[in-house]
Amino acid sequence: MAQKSKAYRAAAAKIEADKQYTPAEAVALARETGSSKTDSTVEVALKLGVDPRKADQMVRGTVSLPHGTGKTARVIVFAQGPAAEAAIAAGADEVGSDELIEKVAAGWTQFDAAVASPELMGKVGRLGKVLGPRGLMPNPKTGTVTPNVAQAVTDIKGGRIEFRVDKHANVHFIVGKASFSQEQLTDNITAALDEVVRLKPSSSKGRYIQKATVSTTFGPGVPVDVTSI
Repeated sequence: MAQKSKAYRAAAAKIEADKQYTPAEAVALARETGSSKTDSTVEVALKLGVDPRKADQMVRGTVSLPHGTGKTARVIVFAQGPAAEAAIAAGADEVGSDELIEKVAAGWTQFDAAVASPELMGKVGRLGKVLGPRGLMPNPKTGTVTPNVAQAVTDIKGGRIEFRVDKHANVHFIVGKASFSQEQLTDNITAALDEVVRLKPSSSKGRYIQKATVSTTFGPGVPVDVTSI
């Protein structure tokens, strides 16, 4: 732990105090200050000027990253009949209806995304207590409740990410791996930020993106100049 703490302090020392970096600069510094032993995940954290308690200020959406996330998402699909067959053909990791619903209800959540066909949402709805807190509940707003479950599986495995503001008005999302090139990570961050900005609630007043940082899994956060977003 002491060695890790020392390495973290050394990495943090490379970040200039009170300096705000452009997204491209932040990406470069995050990669430099991240772990050299693993291919760390690169993440973005935002503090938004919204009140999540108000329904009209709930920021939630999806975006397909131009260069993917660097990992293959594990996707389950609640479907039956031809839709289930199409999901399997699209590469879904597990597909089913009643049996899969019971498995998840018992607490199984070893997956990254869940998709459901509309006709099964009456049954899938009772999984809210299990999936809701983990951000895994299928939702038509994010394209995970759809008659075209196969396309949803393809999109998610191809690098589509979902983001949602939490109760503290923060948003976190993955934008790739440290092994990605500078251009790839910058492209991914730009695409994600553009979508977050596009979803700004009309009732949100003042500065929308108040704080932003880029970091790797075990690295320090690099502050981003929000005026450049």
